[in-house]
Amino acid sequence: MSLLTHPETSPSTSPGSTSFRVPGPFDPSHGHEQVVYCYDAASGLNAIIAIHSTALGPALGGTRFYPYPTEDDALADVLRLSRGMTYKNALAGLDHGGGKAVLIGDPARDKSEALLRAYGRFVESLGGRYVTACDVGTYVADMDVIHRETSHVVGRSDVHGGSGDSSVLTAFGVLTAMRACAAHVWGSDTLRGRTVGVAGVGKVGRLLVGHLLEAGADVVVTDVSPTAIDRVRAQHPEVRVVDGADALVRSAIDIYAPCALGGALDRSTVEAMRATVVCGSANNQLADDGEGGLAERLLERGITYAPDYLVNAGGVIQVSDEEEGFVLERARHRAEGLFDTTLAVLRRAAEQGISPARAASHLAEERITAVGSPRLYLR
Repeated sequence: MSLLTHPETSPSTSPGSTSFRVPGPFDPSHGHEQVVYCYDAASGLNAIIAIHSTALGPALGGTRFYPYPTEDDALADVLRLSRGMTYKNALAGLDHGGGKAVLIGDPARDKSEALLRAYGRFVESLGGRYVTACDVGTYVADMDVIHRETSHVVGRSDVHGGSGDSSVLTAFGVLTAMRACAAHVWGSDTLRGRTVGVAGVGKVGRLLVGHLLEAGADVVVTDVSPTAIDRVRAQHPEVRVVDGADALVRSAIDIYAPCALGGALDRSTVEAMRATVVCGSANNQLADDGEGGLAERLLERGITYAPDYLVNAGGVIQVSDEEEGFVLERARHRAEGLFDTTLAVLRRAAEQGISPARAASHLAEERITAVGSPRLYLR
């Protein structure tokens, strides 16, 4: 897969890395500022760091550890995820651009202190252009290890000055955005009496289930992991369980909350959906580009889609607060702002007759243009 036409080995990166810079002005819709390939033979590290934008500040985004079939698959994922972080951070009102990293391998087999520390040295070599955090396959303890090599890492444990598990405010942010969707669609922000289907009850989904039950909602869940289902039923025996996401989508639910991996909304899912609202924590929920095709089809079907990179921003709000010395109350207050932002996106979409995905992109790009300016984080 060929992405960039002007590769160069950057003096700002460590030996064993190859850095590609995008020439010309930053285009928030398409271009990436920098893509860095990171290799360390001794530890087995094979990673890609993608910096989509530093217009609003250092690029912030998590580190995903995943057994990609090919390096091209890893590259495609990190490019898509890093672009999403630009929009997520912009909509969340953070002084951060968007970036992401992927570590190629099976975390259960390949993760080691040596590998994580080698990766931390690569992050450090970028001189502050990229700030990393947890993502799929990485955890708070991993961030503590990476922190031994670089200061440019958040999502650390509280004993190391961090905010701990970012799932806490991610789930709270989804609930907050869901209430805004309810206010927009049904005229009241209460979820009492609504039926919510949660697909994926891992770290975020399980916490979301608890919030929803406290809010008076009826909850239906599914997950590919029997262990995850057993855990949530042990904690919340009142939830109902269906077999598979397809069955959940076809159920009589008011709100569908995808909270597992991306691509949950493909053509067949959108056509079969009975819910009125889609609002969940999973990244890259739409199987296409997120603004055309499926987003427009949801609009045509009268289904309100709350863009995932807006809805799941509570986690990045939480970890970014570490830069000021983490205070949970302050971070939670900032996450509460997702209610107003979600309403603003949905109202603009309705007023202009466009999908919420397109309206969210416009709002993010407006902030980048109005506030941002190109910054250099080079040694």
